[in-house]
Amino acid sequence: MEIFKALHQKLGANQVLLSEPMKNHTTFKVGGSADVFVMPQSTEELLLVLRACKDSQTPHFIIGNGSNLLVRDGGIRGVVISLSAMNEIRLLDGSKIHAQAGALMPDISRFACEHSLSGLEFAEGIPGSIGGGVVMNAGAYGGEMKDVFSTAQVIDKDYRMRDINLKTMNFAYRSSSVQEKGYIVCGITVQLSEGNKTEIAASMSDYRTRRQDKQPLSVPSAGSTFKRPMGHYAGKLIMDTGLRGFSIGGAQVSEKHCGFIVNAGNATADDVLALIGYVQGAVYAQFGVMLETEVKVVGE
Repeated sequence: MEIFKALHQKLGANQVLLSEPMKNHTTFKVGGSADVFVMPQSTEELLLVLRACKDSQTPHFIIGNGSNLLVRDGGIRGVVISLSAMNEIRLLDGSKIHAQAGALMPDISRFACEHSLSGLEFAEGIPGSIGGGVVMNAGAYGGEMKDVFSTAQVIDKDYRMRDINLKTMNFAYRSSSVQEKGYIVCGITVQLSEGNKTEIAASMSDYRTRRQDKQPLSVPSAGSTFKRPMGHYAGKLIMDTGLRGFSIGGAQVSEKHCGFIVNAGNATADDVLALIGYVQGAVYAQFGVMLETEVKVVGE
């Protein structure tokens, strides 16, 4: 309550919430409550919140769009800091775009298209924020964040602002040095190339149609549940195990794409976790491949 009162006084009632259900802030639509939920609107406010947490020795957890996140049913203790309100996108000189960490990847992709800039077409349809996209080197249809990344503005563990470049990012499949070092991304700059607006829009439309055709976008999920195992595809392994449509409680292996576990109706986090474990065990028993989760699991 002390940190809630302090942040409430500094930021205002609309930006600081008490016992906020995390199901309202994740694409899985499951999960217990955060003790305190804060939505800073600038880097300065973010630093204020981080320092308040440090001074009061209150644990904190950063989220973007909550698109790759499963919050356990007991919720999250301490302060959850959402970067969703930090979502400014602006054009820089030449063919560069700067975006705050909370800006959604499809919004930046469409902004680029409006300015006839190519390179972010793959981001159309990826439901995450650009900050999360950088942290995990998000990608689709042959494109990844590392392909367009220029610089990022981050906060390090000592709450100092840093600029980091491509060389120091150490991008790999669904990982980066930001993830390894525990940096908080505040904003990024991407380097794009000049292109034909009509052709860019056509590519984005094609990617969007492919997603709609192949992925269960009409039901809550956290995207691909499992990382791609070397030499295999997670969805095919799960399908070949005979688990298409298999469910535990309200959690279900998608009938449209077996690589997705979806919230088919009032699922709990326990349902999802039980189904993940069951799928992993079944696939390993039949094929000797242990599927590693791509979705991040947090909370109690």
